[in-house]
Amino acid sequence: MHIAPFDNQNQPIVDRDNATVPLVYFNIVRLKANETFDYRTPGYETCVVPATGTVTVETGGETFASIGNRRVDVWDGEPEGVYVPTDTGARISAVTETEVFIAGAKFDVVLRPFAVRAADLDMLQYGSDETKTHRKIKHILGAAHHDRVGRLLVSELYTVGAGGWSGFPSHKHDSERLPLETRHDECYNFRFRPDYGSGLQMLQRVDNEPGDAYHIVDGSTVLIDRGYHPCCVLPGYEMYYFTILGGLTQRSLKQYFQPTHSAQLKTIPGIMDMVAKFK
Repeated sequence: MHIAPFDNQNQPIVDRDNATVPLVYFNIVRLKANETFDYRTPGYETCVVPATGTVTVETGGETFASIGNRRVDVWDGEPEGVYVPTDTGARISAVTETEVFIAGAKFDVVLRPFAVRAADLDMLQYGSDETKTHRKIKHILGAAHHDRVGRLLVSELYTVGAGGWSGFPSHKHDSERLPLETRHDECYNFRFRPDYGSGLQMLQRVDNEPGDAYHIVDGSTVLIDRGYHPCCVLPGYEMYYFTILGGLTQRSLKQYFQPTHSAQLKTIPGIMDMVAKFK
């Protein structure tokens, strides 16, 4: 499902118990300097990540100051974030004008809040220009946080260079059938550089049968409930997408690669390192 960019007025774009992806939550909050935003998400743990600007986050009796250092866009520096426990009130105070992503996953246990600074990120770059699959991943809440987070995985993905594919070889994660695959709902928010760039999100429900395709632009949100889902960006443009994964029974993601294209796993440098980082 594709949600075109719109002024959400700081209201959730993907609210709790969404009909398509009930395991995830997503909001974009825009604040001017010195403005505040309060929220609480019963049944969902969340992570506050400034796309641009700097904020202070108060939650669970703790204060996390100076979160976020990007000014121009999501390419301007490294991400930072704050983990907000399930059903725990949070206040976001804008130090500068800011745009903030709030990512969430369904989880019913209350844990402890913590900050993820730029030095704490788990980074990975894989693929190649030759295979048109070169990309960089910045895990904000990745495998290193399994003991501190319930079901939520949060990452930023970038195409390296202009043009190319991401999420290929095609995979899915819509069925709970370990050890082959886990059920994880997923949500993306896309950005392009320059911002008039665009791309394509595929969603193939069944191997070797026609699926759906969405024209994605700067600010597009895509919900992935089931099916294989590679995406691409037009030649001459760079693509970024903020990625939220919420697991049904566990946090570790087990991807099932599309049988038709599974041989491509041997052609893309570093792809198995990428798979391991989501476990």
